[in-house]
Amino acid sequence: MRGADLLVKTLSAAKVDVIFSLSGNQIMPVYDACIDAGIRIVHVRHEGAAVYMAEAYAQLTGKVGVAMITAAPGFASGLGPLFMSRMAENPVLLLSGDSPVGQDGKGAFQELDQVAIARPLTKYSDRPMTADDLGASAAKAIRIAQTGRPGPVHLALAFDVLNQETSAPVPVAADVAAEAMEPSTDAVKAVLDAVAGAKTPVILTGPLQNATRAKGGLAKLADALDAVVIPMESPRGLKDPSLGNVGAVLAKADLIVSLGKNIDFTTGFGQAPAFGKDVKFLMIDPEDDVLARAGRAMGGRLKLAHKADARAALAALIKAGKGGYTRAAWRKEAAAAIAARTQAPASKPGAAMHPAEVCAAIQRLLDGAENPILIIDGGEAGQWAQACLSAGTRIINGPSGAIGGCLCYAVAAKVAQPDATVVIFMGDGTAGFHFAEFETAHRYGADFIAVIGHDSKWNAEYQIQLREYGPQRTYECELDDTRYDLAAAGFGCHGEHVTRKEDLDAALKRAAESGKPACVVAVIEGVPAPAGAGH
Repeated sequence: MRGADLLVKTLSAAKVDVIFSLSGNQIMPVYDACIDAGIRIVHVRHEGAAVYMAEAYAQLTGKVGVAMITAAPGFASGLGPLFMSRMAENPVLLLSGDSPVGQDGKGAFQELDQVAIARPLTKYSDRPMTADDLGASAAKAIRIAQTGRPGPVHLALAFDVLNQETSAPVPVAADVAAEAMEPSTDAVKAVLDAVAGAKTPVILTGPLQNATRAKGGLAKLADALDAVVIPMESPRGLKDPSLGNVGAVLAKADLIVSLGKNIDFTTGFGQAPAFGKDVKFLMIDPEDDVLARAGRAMGGRLKLAHKADARAALAALIKAGKGGYTRAAWRKEAAAAIAARTQAPASKPGAAMHPAEVCAAIQRLLDGAENPILIIDGGEAGQWAQACLSAGTRIINGPSGAIGGCLCYAVAAKVAQPDATVVIFMGDGTAGFHFAEFETAHRYGADFIAVIGHDSKWNAEYQIQLREYGPQRTYECELDDTRYDLAAAGFGCHGEHVTRKEDLDAALKRAAESGKPACVVAVIEGVPAPAGAGH
């Protein structure tokens, strides 16, 4: 068999059933090998889109998401989403074509040291030098992607290596499985004892254990420990609009336990006023540098720094916790603070719609769906959506703060769950990044509903200019009154253009019933996003 066949058989051992890809010369042997292996290739319009799709697919399925792109310029175009994947804790395998090993140092076509470039953005990057190495290297990459804090890994696939013959053994399921790091009995007991002695305990979790991915585990943990449990995955941290006045909750906590949540800019670096000066802090995390950072930030307040999988710790605490500490009043107070929202004014007569009014119509659509998946990008429009919208399954742009991936996420969501009602809310700035993926969606029948809040500006930056420099010094943050609905229709999709809130429900209904990818443009007022109640 060829090296490409060994690689694909290794992917099959990891239960990979789909690869998101943009083709190129060097990876054609892998395309060929996927035919016999029965691995589906979803062919996209931009290399970055392939990586975004792999990231969302991983988040929704629990599998390793795989993206495959070509060498050098193609590889470079796929790098940005790796940072997002690392921050959002999604296991992604990026396969990139590469120039032949036999031409190294000779100025080969698209010769580039991809491993050196990818290494700072990934947990592991490698370039197998022979076909015999491909299976073991791929298995190691897949294992590392899932172990500890999940994240992206990378393999550079030299063209001659993919075409070499090999008789190397094919890795099996055990070779690609994550390595477990269970918490010690003493660490679990230390957390339970600390919680038992606290009056206002809070448990923090990171993106890996958000409400969607924890699958009910957060509520079970809250009851098992009779504590407040808060998942944090937004780049706005304590000003996350979906967490209301979370800052007041953390400031009042006498004990904070982190299960895989970084102590970084999103938590005010663990200092006052974000955390109380006398708060006791315990942390279970799979990465040494994260534990060390917590030690530097918390000093003597750090009572436990234990290296273990956060997911395993959550499961162990649920099993060991007994509840019954009678902290109902504290949990009720915290829930009310997190549910608090800044009251949004209605749109003025004759003015564009308020973003909250658009969100209200979207929420009605979500509430009527059997299996809704909500996807929200960043920017001011995205923050209104995070404040106002909810669904059982949600994907946001993650702690990296990057924007532009939501259309890609939606395609992957429909690949992962074809029967789901997938709804996106994004701004018109965000829409421009990967708008061509409407063509991909149409080609694969990914009938999501994308709502674009159209205020004709990069509103997040525009609001900064207004706030910091004044209305006379706003500069180059304006956009055109582009008809995105007509552009989507040009790709064969359904388009709607809405200027009145009274027309939104009907437009969304037509979009949902069209059976096509849909682009619903809602003309909105460019107002500042909520920054969380109390901020």
